[in-house]
Amino acid sequence: MGKTKTAIISGEPESQDPKDKKKRKEKQQKSQKEKKGVKVPGLKGGERVVAVSAEPSVEEEKKEKTTKKVERKAKVRSKKYIEAQAKVNKTKLYPLTEAIKLVKETSYSTFDGTVELHVVVKKAGISANAVLPHSTGKEKKIEIAKESTIKKLEKGKVDFDILLATADMMPKLVPFAKLLGPRGLMPNPKTGTLIKDAKEAKKFSANKINLKTEKKIPLIHTPVGKVSSKQKDLSENIEAVLKGIGKRQIVKAYLAPTMGPSVKLNF
Repeated sequence: MGKTKTAIISGEPESQDPKDKKKRKEKQQKSQKEKKGVKVPGLKGGERVVAVSAEPSVEEEKKEKTTKKVERKAKVRSKKYIEAQAKVNKTKLYPLTEAIKLVKETSYSTFDGTVELHVVVKKAGISANAVLPHSTGKEKKIEIAKESTIKKLEKGKVDFDILLATADMMPKLVPFAKLLGPRGLMPNPKTGTLIKDAKEAKKFSANKINLKTEKKIPLIHTPVGKVSSKQKDLSENIEAVLKGIGKRQIVKAYLAPTMGPSVKLNF
């Protein structure tokens, strides 16, 4: 229950005569016995309760807000999506080759969509590396950290996809950890982006990717190619990612185009 408001209307001024006081007291006691409504102690003679209202308590307000959040409208899908989804059996685990064909068939974007692999793993915090045999369709810009790179970072400019650095440049990059870290661009030995010298940079593969779960959710997302990519290239890239994560760590895996339904893999 919330707070209760009581409206009271006063009558005529009370008489100070002891006999009148005694009569009023008897009348009030009789009235209170017959009254079935709300009892409010401390009413003076001639006063009566005319309205009782309640304000919602803090708990009730919180409950109401929670109910409103739950009552969300169902997501409305487009006609093209519904038609594409009808071709996919949600309960079936598709072999890799069949899944790729289905993803290509059900993609309805007017542009060359990206094929993405979504992997549910056993726990959050899992990370791994994988080298894809083929390009994912997006050309990655590799930069070796130097003084000009530091100047760009000071302005908050990041115009590269992969940053390589030698040990002597790392102390200069530390102040920009908050800028580079969330983007996965901070050089480190695990990803092979910490190199001995510029010559070693030539051996670095732009197709090497760092795989990690979302911060609090055991879910990994990564592009594996384009809808227009060859079936064999997509298949080999997907196998490389699954192997990099470790199939024992995987609970479920889905393949999906940028615009189109997901297909559950039998890995």
